[in-house]
Order: sequence, then C-alpha cells, then structure tokens
Amino acid sequence: MDLSETTLATLSHLESRLLRLEHLLYGHATPHPKYLPAGRDYAELLKIYNAHPALFDPPASSSPNPPPSLSPEAQRSIVLASASAYPTTASSLTSISDTPIPDAALSAHLAALLPRMKGVEATQMAQAAEIAELRARSEKLVRAWYEGGVMGYSDFVAGVEGRTQKVERAVRRAERARHEV
Repeated sequence: MDLSETTLATLSHLESRLLRLEHLLYGHATPHPKYLPAGRDYAELLKIYNAHPALFDPPASSSPNPPPSLSPEAQRSIVLASASAYPTTASSLTSISDTPIPDAALSAHLAALLPRMKGVEATQMAQAAEIAELRARSEKLVRAWYEGGVMGYSDFVAGVEGRTQKVERAVRRAERARHEV
C-alpha cells in the first residue's frame, strides 16, 4: 500500500468516525462523499505533507509519564481532582455507543415535510399579522364607543344633574321665601 492509498484510507476512517460522532451528538449528519476527490483537496494534503511531514507522524514518545516539572504531590492532586469524573465520563461514552441510529426513512420523511412546514409557518405568520391588525382595529372601535358613547352619555347625565340641582336650589329658595313671608 503506497502513501496515497494510506492517506485516503486514513481520511476515510476519520471521516466515518466524525460522521458517527456528529450523528450521536446532533442526531443527524450531513452526507459527505465516501472518498476523497482526486484533485485539489488531495493536492493540498500532499503539499501540507511535503511541507510539514512531522504533522503526519505519531508522537515520538508514547510513554504515559507526566511532565517532569510536576512534583508527585501535584500529579496526585491532579489525578484525585479528576477521579470523580472518570465513572461519569465512562457512563456517558457507554450510553453514546448504545444509542441506536435512527432509521434513515424517518429522517427522509421529515426532510420531505420541510417545505410543507415552511408553508404552515408562513400561514401562521400571516395569521398573526392579521390578528394584530384586528386587535388594533378593535381597540380603536372600543375607544371610540367609550369616548363617544359612554363618556358622551356621562356628560349628558352630568349636565342634566347639574340643571336639576340648580332647579332644586331655586325651588328651595322660593319655598323658604314663601315661608318667611
């Protein structure tokens, strides 16, 4: 297997892993081609490889030793501080791997309904605008009825009551004047 086949195989495996993670995290994955197109992308990868071959090499030291600058007490405190997260992380990773992949037909059915859902959304927005306009018109009508009808009638009643009070005062004065004479 030559370098280009190895590169293509590695990229294909990485792509499939990324798609699976994307699906597990977000519930959907955008379709990607199953191969690396020959041409520009492959040429760019080769140019990067030729310029920086160290990027494609595994790390020189695979020993699990911590950096020598940390004291054993500091290393112990780091490990103990993170110890409670290990079971939780392991459980989360297990639950992710146990999550079944939804049937593609269901996703395709939902994708086919998208134009219809957009139409319903547009209808709802138009109805909301119409309702807002009807509310504004209703408010104007109620305000006009209240100001013209109710307040006008109140003014009328207040005027009649004021005239009645004047007449009653005049009658009382006349009665007092008649009793005094």
